[in-house]
Amino acid sequence: MRDFALAPSAYAPPAGGLADTVFERAAQEPTLPVLARRQGSSSDWSEVTAVELRDTVVDLAKGLIASGISPGHRVAIMARTRYEWTVLSHALWAVGAEVVPVYPTSSREQVEWILRDAGCVGVVVEDEQSVMTVGSVCASLPMLRHVWQLDAGALEQLVHRGEHVPIATVDSLRRIVLPDSTAVIAYTSGSTGRPLGCALSHRALASPCDTLLKGWGHLVVPPGGQGSVLAFLPFSHVYGLMVQALCLRGGLLMGHEADPGGKSLGEALRSFRPTYFCAVPSVFEKIYKNFLRAARESGRGALFERAADTARDFALATERHRLGEGPGPGFDLRLQHALYERTVYRGLRAALGGRVRTATSGGSPLNREMSLFYEGIGIYLNDGYGLTETAGGVTAQPPGLERSGTVGKVLPGMDLRVADDGEILVRGPSVFQGYVNDDAATRAALRGGWLATGDLGLLDSDGYLTITGRKKDVIITSSGKSVAPAALEQRLRMHPLIHQAVVVGDNRPCVGALLTLDPEFLAYWRGTLEPRSEQRGPAVRPARDAREENALREEVARAVAAANSTVSRSESIRVFRVLAEPFDQANGMLTPSMKLRRDAIVRHYALEIDAMYQARAKPARQGAPDESAVWDENDNVFR
Repeated sequence: MRDFALAPSAYAPPAGGLADTVFERAAQEPTLPVLARRQGSSSDWSEVTAVELRDTVVDLAKGLIASGISPGHRVAIMARTRYEWTVLSHALWAVGAEVVPVYPTSSREQVEWILRDAGCVGVVVEDEQSVMTVGSVCASLPMLRHVWQLDAGALEQLVHRGEHVPIATVDSLRRIVLPDSTAVIAYTSGSTGRPLGCALSHRALASPCDTLLKGWGHLVVPPGGQGSVLAFLPFSHVYGLMVQALCLRGGLLMGHEADPGGKSLGEALRSFRPTYFCAVPSVFEKIYKNFLRAARESGRGALFERAADTARDFALATERHRLGEGPGPGFDLRLQHALYERTVYRGLRAALGGRVRTATSGGSPLNREMSLFYEGIGIYLNDGYGLTETAGGVTAQPPGLERSGTVGKVLPGMDLRVADDGEILVRGPSVFQGYVNDDAATRAALRGGWLATGDLGLLDSDGYLTITGRKKDVIITSSGKSVAPAALEQRLRMHPLIHQAVVVGDNRPCVGALLTLDPEFLAYWRGTLEPRSEQRGPAVRPARDAREENALREEVARAVAAANSTVSRSESIRVFRVLAEPFDQANGMLTPSMKLRRDAIVRHYALEIDAMYQARAKPARQGAPDESAVWDENDNVFR
């Protein structure tokens, strides 16, 4: 068993609740802009000062008190990432209530389960559709007394209702909130069953944020200015809550973007111009693919790919130098990098607003090549590690000693251990209080003060942690080979055509994969196969379609071969199938936090998986030592 721990944090532990941050900032820097609001699709942002935020929180807290919300009550917020989420959560914490985040895309059954399991007395929703969803399950929720709709003026109604409540009442309730009081009931993704409610204290949410601000805060703030973050990750996820707490506790300007996909995010980044960027690996992968597609469409694809290779080479040489393992980039490499800085990299950074120089990836492991690419273009992308049960942060890259491909070192004040079976165990102030209404699950997760994370990892001699996958996701083939699918899936998604990948193979003779294609890049790719003049007339269409199908088969096979080059032969993908539709929440294949529901995927595509393995099966040679040896070719059956 490998242990690693750092000295306790030097910062003073929190003395009260999360709402105190708003009041303390208003007292110290009343005119400091802390939030930025954007109306609709406008590119204009209006700033909210610290004192204005405090006054809004007080007015809403008075309305909550007048509505009967008191310490210990649980109120759900079922909304996208928006200004109202921030002010309402702090108003609830100011009166000692507990916030229950709910994804606005949750199904009727999920909403009913969470509201009933948590015993919510109120719920805040965005629109009429969400009101109807909650209304359809109200009969099974005897404790639910309030449904507030943001788009119907809920904030104004609360403020009006609380006009008669003295400010002193809010202050008295806020001051009795202790650091170990429960602040949030955050539900797990439910990828393998019903979501579990993690009770997180005010201390748990504040602790990793304060540690990061103390040791890493200088990376966020530009010289002589105020740091800024565009919050677009869902506050329904602990990562989004951590971003919110980091901004408010660190005095950073935080903007909100409710739509994290499509053009809306890009427009918000260019107009808000953040100095720091927090996202999940799929966002960084999507941005990279958009860069590549745009370059190819403009006829500069080869230039971009050369620039991307140079960026990775430059970042790798720089990393080796800072870790004392090499001399750094040579003259020719520095010259090439300087050339691409003027012609390529500067434009890529402009797509993120032009001021981002540091970024953090979380939620799942980030591919090393992706991390090196961003560092090479001038955006230092650091991968960290945390989970719902730890209120986010457990590890981070040490400033000046970052190592791509790892999630860094354990944060000061936290202890980390890797068990003999590879499972990561942690303990410290950010570990949750337990699962709501499930003592058995709590006892299974908390063992002698250590949280069994369910994640698998490797801890090197310098204390850097590498995540290798989830314990429950490990595949065991019929020949007894154990395979962690995460690394293969990451590598597959690096190819611009591959949108999603699920590695399968339990009790099968070899490893296989289910793949979905990126619709935007696929459309571009199809358009590059042959000139338009050759695509006219029904007579040539069948032949053209066959050529296109063969070309697509070959391209996906190359993506699989590239992924296989990173693992041993017994771990490599021998069969695969491309599916016609992506995994999403609508078909039940993704959780609201965009995690794969592997069990559901394997059940739903059981026939396709069987056909995939049968398509290339050959009679085994007598005495063959390895059952997987008969699987010599990839199955490129498309569906």
